[in-house]
Amino acid sequence: MFLVDLRDVFSKKIAAIFTAAIGANNMTEKFRTVLKKFKGLVNLSTVVAVAVLISFLYPGSVKFKYEFQRGQVWRYDDLTASFDFPIKKTAAELGADKALMVKEFSPFYTFNAELTAAKISDIKAAAEALPALPGDAKTASKLASAPKPPDLAAEGARILERIYKKGIVQLAPEHQGAGDDFVINVVQGNTSFKRTLPGFFTLETAREELAADITKLKPAPSAAFPKALEDALVPNITFDADRSETLLNEALSAVSALKGLVSQGDLVVKKGNVVTDETYEKLVSYREKFQSDVSSQKSEVAVYFGYLLLTSLMLAAFMMYVNAYRREILANWNYLAFVLLWLLGFSYLTHLVERTAVLSVYVIPYCVVPVVVRHFFSYRLAFFTHVIVLLIAGFLTSEGFQFLFTQIVAGVVAVLAVADARAWSKFFRSVLSILLAYSMAHVGLSLIEEGSFRQIDMEVFGWLAFNGLLTLLAFPLIPLTERLFGFTSAISLVELSDMNRPLLKELALKAPGTFQHSLQVGNLAEAAANEIGAEPLLLRVGALYHDIGKMLNPDFFVENLSGSSPHEGLSRLESAKIIIAHVPDGEKMAKKNRLPAVLTRFITTHHGTTKVEYFYKNYVQENPDVEVDASKFTYPGPLPRTKEEAILMLADSVEATSRVLKDPTGQDIDRLVDKVFKSKIDQGQLNESKLTFGELEKSREVYKKMLRSIRHVRIEYPE
Repeated sequence: MFLVDLRDVFSKKIAAIFTAAIGANNMTEKFRTVLKKFKGLVNLSTVVAVAVLISFLYPGSVKFKYEFQRGQVWRYDDLTASFDFPIKKTAAELGADKALMVKEFSPFYTFNAELTAAKISDIKAAAEALPALPGDAKTASKLASAPKPPDLAAEGARILERIYKKGIVQLAPEHQGAGDDFVINVVQGNTSFKRTLPGFFTLETAREELAADITKLKPAPSAAFPKALEDALVPNITFDADRSETLLNEALSAVSALKGLVSQGDLVVKKGNVVTDETYEKLVSYREKFQSDVSSQKSEVAVYFGYLLLTSLMLAAFMMYVNAYRREILANWNYLAFVLLWLLGFSYLTHLVERTAVLSVYVIPYCVVPVVVRHFFSYRLAFFTHVIVLLIAGFLTSEGFQFLFTQIVAGVVAVLAVADARAWSKFFRSVLSILLAYSMAHVGLSLIEEGSFRQIDMEVFGWLAFNGLLTLLAFPLIPLTERLFGFTSAISLVELSDMNRPLLKELALKAPGTFQHSLQVGNLAEAAANEIGAEPLLLRVGALYHDIGKMLNPDFFVENLSGSSPHEGLSRLESAKIIIAHVPDGEKMAKKNRLPAVLTRFITTHHGTTKVEYFYKNYVQENPDVEVDASKFTYPGPLPRTKEEAILMLADSVEATSRVLKDPTGQDIDRLVDKVFKSKIDQGQLNESKLTFGELEKSREVYKKMLRSIRHVRIEYPE
């Protein structure tokens, strides 16, 4: 075990100081009193520390005191505004307004005025190098008397200037295919103007316009001139991406997030009215204004102590439950740390997720808590721990009733559907059941709030699916937790029940009769456990190890005898001492072989504080005038504290006693079982166990039925 039990360390130090101070003779009772108070102080300090650490996570502002849901009835008194506040648009409304803004936004294009002059200059230079008329020199001389050819340079400049003045636009890829009503902002120098696309040439329409102008020239110029003009045509209106993005962002930021104003004294919602969409938006805006402005004016210290008080109250209720039903947790600091760490760990995890904008609180696998706790404690403690975790998380998350309802329903399913950690497939099916519970709860709550399947937030299902994957972490957490806190899981119990384990092999070789007795006790105890709802696997394994102390002196126990009894040469006191020694000897062997404490308890409690009756009664009869010290014939105990320990004690006694019956009838078996049960009850051996009268009676009937089969009772013929 990696986690050191600090309580035991301090206890040993206190014991040493106490012994030195008052002496060994009279220190026992006083030390027990001091130790009990010390344990209580350590436990109290641990709980207080957890409460303080959790309280640091709560917000320092006053909490809005109204809980409300869309579509639900307002159950509080009439609510009037105590201050002016604006009504904010919903995320959908704001998104729609911004989408409309993007749709109506006119992108910006830059008009390059300098390009016109440059291209005109180029075409003039090209025109001077071109022949004015088509054909060769001989043809030109024949046309000398023809009309004067046009001035190509001037004509080319005129055509280009007219086309460039209207503008040749090159649309950005995202604007390709826009209709004639598409408007762009054209920036020219320090001014800009809006115009639809038909107000400009495209490169194709500009070339068509150029070709039409060239056909009007008389006489027609050579083919080189139109080619030079066409090459001079390039777009002079181009998309300005940076300017467009900047101005679009400015326009989007200018979109108002408000859609109305509620004045102080105005009625927000009337008691008994349904919270409509409009009312819901008012309430949300009212809450946000309250939390941002009003709550910040309150004392943070007072708010902190309020949260600390509530956290302390929840932890106090939790510890009251533990003290009433799981007192062994208070007796073992490791167990207490185990249950409190779930509260502390998930509180900080909730706080972290709430501060991360990209995550949802529904991704947190809260059901890991009941799944893991259930493997080491009861259903009730698992669920109670889960509820306390959720109550604390409810103060840390912005989610309301939906969150608590969904998580509690899933927790119930987790507690009841959790499978044995030894079976991965069953464990996986349990997680699927938890995921189904989450989904159904979300759908039901969404239908109540929205009234339509279309309005269900599908994103939540993604978070819940991831939640299910994280819940699978409970599987590897079980053995890890077992090692850290000293628990014993079903996985370890199965390993310890392997007959090839060194202790069990040694028991089978050295004390075969005891080994067979242990197997039979295991069968009896397991059957009783199944009948009353105890832990059958724990009882079977506990039965295998409960008599390992007999290996040191196997021949002194009747089930291993093959000849004369070695007790014949010993006194009654010596025989009793050897018989009783198998309990402390077994405890030492268990600790040496690092058996779990829960199994060691079966070794020390299976005889409780009963006497070795055979040797005790013989000693009394043989020494009638001697005052007998009964403690020398009494097992050291302690008494059984759990159902499992009590069941094993009874199973061990009835199995061992039934061996002395020769050719028993069913009535003999019944009388024997009744006698053993009565004896244990009369001696107070079951006083500290948690067996009820009903469970005790069920166990009695199981033992009778099984012993009849084991001992092969003869047929009871009528007399």
